[in-house]
Amino acid sequence: MQEVNHKLTNENEKKTLIVIIFTLIAMFAEIIYGYITNSMALLADGYHMGTHALALLLTYIAYVLTRKFEGSDKFTNGTDKIGTIAAYTSSLFLAFTGVWIIYEALTRLMHPLKIQFDEAIIVAIIGLIVNASCILIMEHKHCKDNGHEHHHCNGCEHSNDDSCKDYNFKAAYYHILADAMTSIFAIIALIAGKLYGITCLDSLIGILGGILILRWALGLIKHTVKILIDMK
Repeated sequence: MQEVNHKLTNENEKKTLIVIIFTLIAMFAEIIYGYITNSMALLADGYHMGTHALALLLTYIAYVLTRKFEGSDKFTNGTDKIGTIAAYTSSLFLAFTGVWIIYEALTRLMHPLKIQFDEAIIVAIIGLIVNASCILIMEHKHCKDNGHEHHHCNGCEHSNDDSCKDYNFKAAYYHILADAMTSIFAIIALIAGKLYGITCLDSLIGILGGILILRWALGLIKHTVKILIDMK
């Protein structure tokens, strides 16, 4: 049973709560304006924010439960796998989001709608600012690897110290990173559509974003499953 890094998990718990609040605010704004402006890229960004808001909530609940039951004799091998289960579930949400975005983008590609570019671009930029702020919040942490401090390690996947491998936090980080990516893609697609009339790019960007999100999700599922079944 690996030793829990309490300082790291407590810090990650606080950061996750802050990011949840930021995410919910941006989510409602993007979904509402996505429907108003008929932007697939903006709707994809907003709905993805919704799914990862739920995933972030799972991350936060896992931290609370791990802290509450730490040392309890109800868990034979400790509470470490609570976070891993949350990370696995979160990665399933991420995978579902990728598939949904691809489906919706293909639908809009076959049945395009008129897009109100000016309003959509403004909200997409706001969403990107929120996402970037959340990434900075989640990256600002430290962990020790062989006696040296590392910055921006996001779960310390390259660390030799197993106590730093917080896949629960890593899953949350991937959700934020994926949403930042779709925000960037949305902005590119909307600007191209406004300036050059390439409206199909909005849907094509959505498809590309969905594929990348799905790839990240499958990678995280693979890592968490190995831990859950004690596979080397």
